[in-house]
Amino acid sequence: MRITGTGRCASVLTGAALLASALTMATTPAPAHAATLAPAGTGKYVALGDSYAAGAGVPAQSAGLCLRSDHNYGHLVAAALSPSSYVDKTCAGAKVSALTTSQTDAGIVVNGPQLDAVTPDTSLVTLTLGGNDLGTSDVGFVDVVVACTALAVTDPFGAPCRDFYGDTLSKRLDSGAAQLAAGLHKLSVKAPKVKVVVVGYPAVLPDDPMKCFGKMPVTTGDLRFLRSVIGELNDKVAKTATAAGATYVDTLGPTKGHDSCSASPWIEGLVPTSPAAPLHPNATGERAMAQAVLRALGR
Repeated sequence: MRITGTGRCASVLTGAALLASALTMATTPAPAHAATLAPAGTGKYVALGDSYAAGAGVPAQSAGLCLRSDHNYGHLVAAALSPSSYVDKTCAGAKVSALTTSQTDAGIVVNGPQLDAVTPDTSLVTLTLGGNDLGTSDVGFVDVVVACTALAVTDPFGAPCRDFYGDTLSKRLDSGAAQLAAGLHKLSVKAPKVKVVVVGYPAVLPDDPMKCFGKMPVTTGDLRFLRSVIGELNDKVAKTATAAGATYVDTLGPTKGHDSCSASPWIEGLVPTSPAAPLHPNATGERAMAQAVLRALGR
């Protein structure tokens, strides 16, 4: 991770490296007829997205560094719909640009352009993207949490991370939203009759930051800030999806009360207690996301 403009970079870099190690295990609306979903069992279903869509850390894992689970929400939706074919192109670390460009690690291709999996006969696409565009490294939002953790010691009773970032994260979200709009347009051109479902991010943090006291090494002020960033992320993704003629699925509401600081987490904390990547959905969280998608599809 590269963050400039402060002498605290070294500590932030160290935190990012440690957390990264823990993780190793066009705005043109779609055509009107794009909202027609082929009956279950008759169409091709393609799942796209980042680690939240991939189910990073949830057994069983495949696809190397993509950390793709056979119990991610895409697999669960496919099991319920019984499409004629199912293709999972989700990959941990994917930014919005991964829709149209290959995802690499140390110069090695980890995953090809995700939109390559979409063909004219595709009837359903689900995707979750945008969170990784918040950070400068592949761990995205977790990248920001690491920075907030490192900065907490400099002002334990303030919001040093909020002061550090200013409007930087909002600008990154705006850039990601513009790329997402362009990607959704390209998707609709590739598959004119596709039903696109854009799936938002779940409740990673609670509304009340005091519930994270002693569970997350970030100041109360910065927990409020991080919670607002997740809200802004979902808002901008939702507006972009709606403008493109896609269906937006809220997963924050259905997972409230089961955040990373709760007594019954569906999203794991910085130190997971069940198989999942830090600050990512566990198997129950992926199931909750799948149920939200199926409700949106009338199932």
